[in-house]
Amino acid sequence: MPAATRQALAEHARSEAPNEACGLIVLRDGVAERYVAGRNAAASPYRFELDVDPETWFLEDEGLELAVFHSHLSSPPRPSRTDVVNVGLWAGRPYLIYTVRTDQLAAWQIDRGQIEELPLT
Repeated sequence: MPAATRQALAEHARSEAPNEACGLIVLRDGVAERYVAGRNAAASPYRFELDVDPETWFLEDEGLELAVFHSHLSSPPRPSRTDVVNVGLWAGRPYLIYTVRTDQLAAWQIDRGQIEELPLT
């Protein structure tokens, strides 16, 4: 995770508090190229509903991969029960969580109720 990308998502998360922030991380060959800030349509501190510019979804047509990102205010950067239940189209894909209080970032893969940590470098 390049420092500039991590900084962008951390700043977004802090600016959205007390609600969860959300967005997309654009990956090329598994390396984060940039962060695309989204809007939490749920405007909630407990869950998120990602809203981004529709053009962002077409980046996958260009060979890029999209990873979902959201923040937790103080709970650890681990998927909550709500995250697991609402994983939706992100099942089996990179799922990053940032904790505002501790400045921790972690990556996960959630599939069929199973949670697996992914390495972040």
